[in-house]
Amino acid sequence: MRAPIGTFDNAVPAADHLDELVAPIADAVRHWHGTVPVEQFLYVDTEPQWADTAAFVEHYGPDLLSASANCVVVAAKRGDETTLAACVVPSAARADVNGVVRRQLGARKASFAAMDTATGLTGMEYGGITPIGLPADWPLLVDAAVVDLPHVLLGSGRRRGKLIVPGKALAELPGATVIEGLGRA
Repeated sequence: MRAPIGTFDNAVPAADHLDELVAPIADAVRHWHGTVPVEQFLYVDTEPQWADTAAFVEHYGPDLLSASANCVVVAAKRGDETTLAACVVPSAARADVNGVVRRQLGARKASFAAMDTATGLTGMEYGGITPIGLPADWPLLVDAAVVDLPHVLLGSGRRRGKLIVPGKALAELPGATVIEGLGRA
């Protein structure tokens, strides 16, 4: 099947290809219960060397920049307490970690989580972290611009492959809060 965005000819329902996904994402897809039908979650096979945003859009087409999002893990600290959270922002933007994220999480300080923390606690590969399948107790902050996309290209939990889902499905993920202006150009 042809993907609804990009020039991918090999789009397949993610639920039919759970073996292509890491365990937390496969489990989240398998147990999806949102209003968006799980059949609309697609998997496209892509090469791992093109996983990073700049290389990806250069290789697969610059039009994908406006239809893709990045998911980053942040560590928010207040006193001796650290809260891990994830932020989903348009690929052309950066999460406003020191402003919007810090205030939303009620933290004194917020920063990107260490790579080994992010990958170790999510079960995902660096460069492939996705909001689908994150620990259910984590806050998930989603930029409203991403939710408004008819389809959004996301990581698949691995550097190989991507997911394409309707943007509104991200608002239905566990712990999701939709925020205007979470990402800054």
